[in-house]
Amino acid sequence: MECFRHVEEAFRSSCLAWGYGEIRTPTLEYLHLFTSTGTLTPHRLGRVYSFLDWDGWSGERVVLRPDGTIPTVRLYIDSLAQDSPAKLFYVENVFSFEETGAESRERWQCGAEMLGSTSPSADVELIMLAQEVLRRLGIAGTTLYLSHAGLIRSLLRELGGDQAEQNRLFDRIMDGNAAAMIEAVAARSPRLKDSLSLLFEMSGSSPGFIQNVRATLVRDFPRLEAGMDDFLAIARLLTDMGCIYQVDMAMGKGFEYYTGAIFRFQQEDRRLGGGGRYDDLIPLMGGGDIAACGFALDLDQLAAIASTPDNGRSTILVRADGGGAIDKVIFETANQLRQAGYRADLDQGCQGATGHRWVLSIRGEKGRPGFVLTNQSSGKTTELDSISEILGILQVANATKTGPT
Repeated sequence: MECFRHVEEAFRSSCLAWGYGEIRTPTLEYLHLFTSTGTLTPHRLGRVYSFLDWDGWSGERVVLRPDGTIPTVRLYIDSLAQDSPAKLFYVENVFSFEETGAESRERWQCGAEMLGSTSPSADVELIMLAQEVLRRLGIAGTTLYLSHAGLIRSLLRELGGDQAEQNRLFDRIMDGNAAAMIEAVAARSPRLKDSLSLLFEMSGSSPGFIQNVRATLVRDFPRLEAGMDDFLAIARLLTDMGCIYQVDMAMGKGFEYYTGAIFRFQQEDRRLGGGGRYDDLIPLMGGGDIAACGFALDLDQLAAIASTPDNGRSTILVRADGGGAIDKVIFETANQLRQAGYRADLDQGCQGATGHRWVLSIRGEKGRPGFVLTNQSSGKTTELDSISEILGILQVANATKTGPT
């Protein structure tokens, strides 16, 4: 929980500083939010925890939320649509059935959503916010991957056919079957197959690379121009901000309802989180033609690898000298330490070594308390006469340990 709270606080502090407001959505949501809009692939819908909310005569099918974005959109439509753009964030658990038991079926997410902005700078803002959180947590060695679901959808529309067929192909690509889909498309349209291959083979880490691919794709398929321009604008702004990224169009798994740029943060084989633009979701849920984008970070993963603060530096064990009874003076001294910002733990019978950085022993001398402060890291012991002297030593020691801010 100490690691969990550390991640949560870093995320909340960053979001509040960027102007986002905190929300909390219900754990139970209506199933139709996830089915009627086609927002999740059949594979993911098969993993939700669903049951009948029975009231004695009838009932409605509900789910343990498998996702944080869709409940946020529902809340926005119901209560916050007058705020545009609305910048929202949450720390919530989500649920997904997993047959092998190798993965947790309850996971915690740190999510941020921006509802009501069409600008590519909104996508970049979310990416920069997520990266700030990772930096605050001391998580290094991460890679930012960029893709664009809108380009894939646009190319699939070139196949013709009905929307259901295009959605089926898109869902299979998002489930990680891009290579198989390219081969299936090749039988129907060799020209489209070459463009899909070019799109999924696109890699690189500069706007110039995307510009070169844009020239070829837009020449063959003019309707891709808007999507390519959007992708290029995001890449250019990220480059201007000194943000390093890697284009990887085949990373779509888990981004079913996204319509524009998508991104993912990876540390070696750990997927730390991701997000993107989902301009069709609010209209599908009856909220009007409102654009949106967002991201979620995997709190459980972050808690496992984040650099945690050394809380022991300000933890003090307060005890009676010689193991005597705790009296009023000891309570009052501990309270003064807490008011000064330290963690003061009353000794209620600790045996042997403890994990406290400091031990403060209090004894009575001629009606006045005497203090012995021990630094358990160095073993140095100092006799003191007042709480102000104790605070002075603690402040100097902590300033020396943490360095200038």
